[in-house]
Amino acid sequence: MTAAAAAGPDVERYQRAVAALAERGRFGTRLGLGRTRALLRQLGEPQSGVRGVLVAGTNGKGSVQALIAAMLGAAGLRTGQTPKPHLLSYRERIMVDGRPIGGADFADLLERVTEAAGRLPARLGPATEFELVTAAAFDWFARRDVQVAVVEVGLGGRLDATNAWDGGVAVITTVALDHTELLGPTLTHIAREKAAIIKRGDIAVSGVIGEGRLPIVRRARRLGVALREVEPLAIEDMGRTGMVMHHPGLGRLRVGLLGRHQAGNVAVAIAAVTALGEAGIASVPVAMMCRGLASARWPGRLELLTIDAHGHARPATAEPTIGQTDILLDGAHNPEGAQALARALGESRPMLSGGGRPVFLTGVLADKDVPGMVGAMMGAVMASDALVVTTTVPGTSRALDARELAARWSDGLAVARQRSATRASRTPVAIPDVDDALGRAIAEARSGDGPVVVFGSLGLVGHVRGRLMADIADG
Repeated sequence: MTAAAAAGPDVERYQRAVAALAERGRFGTRLGLGRTRALLRQLGEPQSGVRGVLVAGTNGKGSVQALIAAMLGAAGLRTGQTPKPHLLSYRERIMVDGRPIGGADFADLLERVTEAAGRLPARLGPATEFELVTAAAFDWFARRDVQVAVVEVGLGGRLDATNAWDGGVAVITTVALDHTELLGPTLTHIAREKAAIIKRGDIAVSGVIGEGRLPIVRRARRLGVALREVEPLAIEDMGRTGMVMHHPGLGRLRVGLLGRHQAGNVAVAIAAVTALGEAGIASVPVAMMCRGLASARWPGRLELLTIDAHGHARPATAEPTIGQTDILLDGAHNPEGAQALARALGESRPMLSGGGRPVFLTGVLADKDVPGMVGAMMGAVMASDALVVTTTVPGTSRALDARELAARWSDGLAVARQRSATRASRTPVAIPDVDDALGRAIAEARSGDGPVVVFGSLGLVGHVRGRLMADIADG
């Protein structure tokens, strides 16, 4: 008997719903708001009664939405979230109070939304996977009487399906070069696309600096929108389970996330929650903001776990455990993300268990800037000693083959050697099967008394996390 059959018809219905969404995904990305707006009208405009925060940005969107939701949750506010992509189960893309939608509810919801999509005018074309899930999220939030929604933009902003919604607070985390074929070739082009989530009557928050800042400022000024620009907070202490930062208004803060780049994300998140209060959407007392930040978690993003002798993982403790291997998971999939990971590795190396050679396990999609990522990772102190294991991201036809990734990584290492006196790591080892690659990485780390660092596509990170921890069953 299959696992699905043993679990019952609800799991089978859920899995069929996910399969139907995957079939929609074959049509690819088709930006534009017409289909989403029409679909929401068919559903009775569920988004119209939902207020909250729309979060755009090249990097940091996920961390910011997790931080905002943690503060709202600490204040007892029913909070909806739309994290993307998911790590272990598609249900994670629609969450209320930190819990994914149930499998049966997800199947019911998708049936309702798909039926509504079938009534759209033919001239609009078929609704995409992302458009269906976006509409489904708002429908679910309305049905669950969500008090505040924290919605993450999928791609860009101006033509992203989520931009059919005006929550009242618009947040832009960072602007970097990514998806240039769709968003434009320069930071200015990309910033304009992201700035378009700011709507008249909103309060806007931005953590953007440099070339991408001006289009956001101009958009807010043109619409008469109050713009809160923030700078990264000062970091006072860093540990294995979080950091201590200082905020000008809140004072000393404990934050449950890792990585120096979170100093900017925390500043943006605090400003967003403050803006919710100013807009009359939600009021979060300072004490609850502090409690939420301390409890914030963002799985698969600079998440430190330890693996015991049986291959089971659990969250890292404040002190390394003798005889166990640290494994750091991070969805760094572009040069900026890799640079942030490299900085974090340099700062956390003394805190990781063992002092031996680290093992990097990586896999990315075919459209990613691998040389740029390699160059950024070579900034990590431990990178020159690392054994790199490349693998193929499971579950997607867009994955870069492990052998091709190994070749590109080797090319990137050659460039790094020419540019500096970097002593490069050993020749990358290509293992297409991700489970075999994970087993090899853990074995190599144990034999060399070093940590494992898994990074690249969140599809890879989620698969690895699912093998090591059973947080969410996909059904």
